[in-house]
Amino acid sequence: MKRVLVTGATGRTGSLVLQKLRDESDEFEAIGLARSPSKVEELFGSTEGFVIGDIKDKSSLDSVISGCDALVILTSAVPKMITPPSQGQRPEFEFAPQGLPEEVDWLGQKNQIDAAKQAGVEHIVLVGSMGGTNPNHPLNSIGNANILVWKRKAEQYLIDSGIDYTIIRAGGLLDKEGGVRELLVGKNDELLNNPPNEIPTSIPRADVASVVVKALTEPNARNKAFDIISKPEDAPDAGVTTDFSSLFEQTTAGI
Repeated sequence: MKRVLVTGATGRTGSLVLQKLRDESDEFEAIGLARSPSKVEELFGSTEGFVIGDIKDKSSLDSVISGCDALVILTSAVPKMITPPSQGQRPEFEFAPQGLPEEVDWLGQKNQIDAAKQAGVEHIVLVGSMGGTNPNHPLNSIGNANILVWKRKAEQYLIDSGIDYTIIRAGGLLDKEGGVRELLVGKNDELLNNPPNEIPTSIPRADVASVVVKALTEPNARNKAFDIISKPEDAPDAGVTTDFSSLFEQTTAGI
């Protein structure tokens, strides 16, 4: 049985990952890390199986990660809307003072990687975002905080750490049913810049969660970094991805 720590476990994708791991309790012992006990209780009914902590405080990670075989990083800075959209203008967003991408997506992830390495964790699965090859990507302009730049820096730090890794760069996340679409993998934003048949570069959160869980046991997922999107259910020739080993075989190592 693999003991797995999931950080960002009360987020919309993180909570799905944690639940899927708990559903496979014969294979995984899943522990969630979150900052808010009330949010944990709201989502899961109790704080059992959770540790309350903050990724910005490495000392709070050292004890919880001890004895874990794998770490799943699903923490991310989250912007808040400050100006709603109006005719001809986009909405404006900002990050909380203690929740800037540099603090969360870089230093917070670095803390997690350092704690995992110190504890002898064998494998880290990190969920990131597509778009990191373009410094002028619109996501970087949110709050002028360069979120994709900091995410990419953390990804490289993980690769350089010497720990086995799987880096999953998801397209736009959808709150839709999982397990009913064909998944496509790529590299270096090729799918984003040249989507096949101009399909949307998005993927259900539930499918990302399934890829995370499968990556924890599939050897073909080790030491790989890749982009991932899904075909729409009604796309011509669309199938349903069930063979995750073959999916991971299509991916390659490195940033």
